[in-house]
Amino acid sequence: MSAHSSILIDCGLFQGAETAGKTAIEQLPIEFDISHIQALIVTHCHIDHVGRIPYLLAAGFNKPIYATVATAALLPMVIEDALKVGVTQNQRMIQLYLKKLKQLIIPIEYNQWFSLDLKSAITNDISTDTTDVAAAMSYNQAKAKFSAAGHILGSAYVEIELSNNSVEQGKLNCDQKANHRVVFSGDLGATHTPLLASPKSPYRADTLVIESTYGDKNHQGRKQRSESLRKVIEKSVADNGVVLIPAFSIGRTQELLYELEQIIHRYRSNNEMWRQIEVIVDSPMAAKFTERYLEFKALWDKEAKQRLNQHRHPLDFEQLYTVSSHQEHLATIQYLSKRNKPAIVIAASGMCTGGRIQNYLAKLLSKPTTDIIFVGYQAQGTTGREIQTYGAKGGYCIIGGKRVDIKAGIHTVSGYSAHADQHNLINFVKGMRIKPTLIRIVHGDNQAKNALATEYRKLLPEARIEIGKG
Repeated sequence: MSAHSSILIDCGLFQGAETAGKTAIEQLPIEFDISHIQALIVTHCHIDHVGRIPYLLAAGFNKPIYATVATAALLPMVIEDALKVGVTQNQRMIQLYLKKLKQLIIPIEYNQWFSLDLKSAITNDISTDTTDVAAAMSYNQAKAKFSAAGHILGSAYVEIELSNNSVEQGKLNCDQKANHRVVFSGDLGATHTPLLASPKSPYRADTLVIESTYGDKNHQGRKQRSESLRKVIEKSVADNGVVLIPAFSIGRTQELLYELEQIIHRYRSNNEMWRQIEVIVDSPMAAKFTERYLEFKALWDKEAKQRLNQHRHPLDFEQLYTVSSHQEHLATIQYLSKRNKPAIVIAASGMCTGGRIQNYLAKLLSKPTTDIIFVGYQAQGTTGREIQTYGAKGGYCIIGGKRVDIKAGIHTVSGYSAHADQHNLINFVKGMRIKPTLIRIVHGDNQAKNALATEYRKLLPEARIEIGKG
């Protein structure tokens, strides 16, 4: 046993430029010491936060996995998909992994403190390689709490309270505290997004580890982005073409359905196109998660609940079609490529790095009547970023090892990101009554991290602001 205990926060896959120069095998192994890790805390179940959990289990991890109730319900589905795509098609092996995962998961309600069992002292420094707590001032007790992050269903930021009740407590230096609170943001949602309530700041954070996906940008307002989406779609289908929207199965797809239902509800009475257009969700995973969103309606925000009370179905409306089987998926692509009628297709992955969206792009990206609408962040090194960058220049991208010329219209409606923007990230800290003396900025491009660091230094000139890895 190592000399200290640690708590691991998330265990995800790398994306985009993070994978440059590495084979798939090189990206996945657990290369950090897990012997001192007493628990895994999962902030939410996007693949870049949970995708390496199977490899953690394979490395011998056998400690509790804490997650919110909704995340605990979603996680086995995400891991099953990750196993099928990146590990094995052997059903017996997959079921063994899932059995082990379900044995370790402990669902926790929001806003409920729970104890973390420590075998030895824990400390208040932060390791950026594994986002675990490592080597400085010792504490011998810890408890944690999930608070709603508003990013996807079940998402949370985590507060960990470290304390020391030993007889040595009286020997602490004057600048040391009897307890220390570390806040891990996970991924924070943007304010006023559809379906889920916006995150509220914690009362206190001594150390804050915070994401920076949009640390250098601000989104459009809710009304503006909805109007932008409507106008882009109306312009895009004027030539009876297909609109492709790459979107993650969890969160983004459901938000888009919510917004499209609202647009159809508002404009169908005086616009024939909105009465007839088909909205196709081509993702079995997205369909499963939409069912979970419906199951956890209690977590929806006030506006979404009001729509249900009006007998509207924001995630299951009349013009919505779901494609399930692979055979049906291929038939849909052929059908859309030959017909002369507009349609909206939502398919994963959100950054076009895999999934069914790639088959649509391979077939339709070279058609001038096709339009691509990006509604979320496209990381450096992803196919989505290449299409964004080179599409306007009449360039090309590589899909499935083949060159595909980009003749489709390329649009970006950035306000639909499920990530907090710079304004939200600053306000998250501003809203704390007791503000952090250390902020570690992670999970973003270098430009975004540095821009956010500049703003935090203005806000908290006495605090230590650090740029972390990952």
